[in-house]
Amino acid sequence: MTVPGTAVPTFTSLPPHVEELRDRVRAFAQERLRPAVRRLDQADAADFDWELVTEGHQLGLTRLVISRQHGGLGYGELGVAVALEELAAVDAGYALVFGATMLGQAPLLLSGDPALQARFLPLFAGDEPVLACNAITEDQAGCDLLIPENAVHARDVMRARRDGDHYVLDGAKKFITNGKVARYATVFAAVEGTPGASALTCFVVPLDSPGVELGAVADKMGYRACLGTEMAFTGVRVPAENVIGGEGGGVFVNVQQMNMARAAVAAISTGVARGALELARQWCGERVQGGVPLYRHQFTARKLAEMSMKVDAARLLYLRAAQLADTEIPAPAYEPAVAKLFADRIAIEVAEEAMSLMGARGYVRDWVMEKYLREALGARIYEGTPEVLALAITESLYADDDDL
Repeated sequence: MTVPGTAVPTFTSLPPHVEELRDRVRAFAQERLRPAVRRLDQADAADFDWELVTEGHQLGLTRLVISRQHGGLGYGELGVAVALEELAAVDAGYALVFGATMLGQAPLLLSGDPALQARFLPLFAGDEPVLACNAITEDQAGCDLLIPENAVHARDVMRARRDGDHYVLDGAKKFITNGKVARYATVFAAVEGTPGASALTCFVVPLDSPGVELGAVADKMGYRACLGTEMAFTGVRVPAENVIGGEGGGVFVNVQQMNMARAAVAAISTGVARGALELARQWCGERVQGGVPLYRHQFTARKLAEMSMKVDAARLLYLRAAQLADTEIPAPAYEPAVAKLFADRIAIEVAEEAMSLMGARGYVRDWVMEKYLREALGARIYEGTPEVLALAITESLYADDDDL
């Protein structure tokens, strides 16, 4: 196991196959996604662009992390993270469509259950796009389910009742990214009659199952290209073989999937920061003040340099976390938490500074700059708030101190 804070990437540049993926995704993001950004951002909350998602699927974005054995491309977490940065530098909502799908795949990948993997993972290899989602959040439960000692106190957790060779699910989920458009969900529910955190269990639930009802789509401040949905489960029968990690294994599955996914989420925040920086860099090269471009003024130059350093540092942190997620089992908690906490923070700082450099133009929708700030603010909410990430980091620092 890596000592927290000591791991460094073992590469000085990306592996050639990941570089090739990055270049292909970058070209797609610039040529196909960028022209659609304003339309995606200003569309109605429930609008979903299946045509653009289909193009992303054809590029392989729905199956990057899946092994070739199951019809995937086998790029691992590193490839996913690098691809998501490229997408998020143009539109974070579109990136999250595929990031959320990967999160819905993560419990299956972590389970090592060949039967479950054979049933669900090949779905993503077909000609038509298939998306997935991960259903954790409820009206009174969310990040507290990531902390074992707090999971017992999360209120109104969806219930699961054993009935022969099935479980019956009853309850509701909220703010589930891709919930409206996914083929299946990995759903967390508490098994009745089991005490405390050991009740939490993860199920694979096809969303065309009787009793599943997809509700309202959240009208979000940012990330408009992806849909966050309410989901209701009423008497939904799920075969016992659809349990991931065994009954009561939900907390472990949840923590491990977050450790696996946070590098990718950090990459999205890094992409948001990079997109804001690129827009500010362009503006500061075009805008002339005092007879010279803005970037020739020392105060502006210092700001651009600081912004660039922050983006580079965030990228190095998520690359480290992604490589460890691909090579260490179980995935470590420290490096992904550091990567996400840092990337989320600098995304806001860079977007705010970029908006300041652009003045009034940064505040109007036509220039897209304000979209980056809205996206940066949203990143702090999902897959671990700053407070939860700080707890994960500190717990890792003291993990080997048995006397404390």
